[in-house]
Amino acid sequence: MFTAINHKGETYKTDLGKPIDISIPLRAKPDNVNAWYVPSPTIEPVRMSDWVGDVNQGGAVNFRNIFFNPHGNGTHTECVGHISKEDYSINKCLNTFMFIAELLTILPDELENGDRIITKKHIENVLGEKRPEAIVIRTLNNSTAKLSMQYSNTNPPYLHHEAAAYIVSVGIKHLLIDLPSVDKEKDDGKLLAHRAFWEYPTNTQSDRTITELIYVPNTIYDGAYLLNLQIASFENDASPSKPVLYQLVS
Repeated sequence: MFTAINHKGETYKTDLGKPIDISIPLRAKPDNVNAWYVPSPTIEPVRMSDWVGDVNQGGAVNFRNIFFNPHGNGTHTECVGHISKEDYSINKCLNTFMFIAELLTILPDELENGDRIITKKHIENVLGEKRPEAIVIRTLNNSTAKLSMQYSNTNPPYLHHEAAAYIVSVGIKHLLIDLPSVDKEKDDGKLLAHRAFWEYPTNTQSDRTITELIYVPNTIYDGAYLLNLQIASFENDASPSKPVLYQLVS
């Protein structure tokens, strides 16, 4: 059993032998989860003259190139560099990786125009007086279809900018969600929730992150967890990521 202490000095215990991986694997297949009109990833052996980086094709090793888009091809974590004119890198903005997180399940409201939104009231109701460092939002309906969803041109649910501002107001720095974006798919480039969360450009907060396209199985209950937010060391606005939860016992 491992003891975790949050930013308020509160103590929790967790079993590091029972990780809950909430990332979606990146696969070079048509059923890879995709968004933003990008194709599925490609993973292919390097070929140079008569040499091939594939053991099954006669090569000594497997030596492959991978082509993908971090925002459109799977679970990813992004920094304010995603929307800023300034050059911010997720590899520099995220420099601590363990947080106390609260898992919340929310059924978005459906508007007359067909939009489905997560509101400030949703966040207030499910979060209550809890003030974690990170929140993980699971939306309903939560079927395993999310693992292979083709989101482009489907107008997925999104986070109202007032909800994003409220999340910031209660001290949360890391937002994880099982949607392709916190913003509406087609919003004329307004990106209101992104801007509210990072307070960009008036009061830019570069130490906050947004993680999108996670998947939290229905067998995992709402509540407090230790979050290990793992990224690859890309000098880019976003990186593929592997958020892992560990259930906490106070």
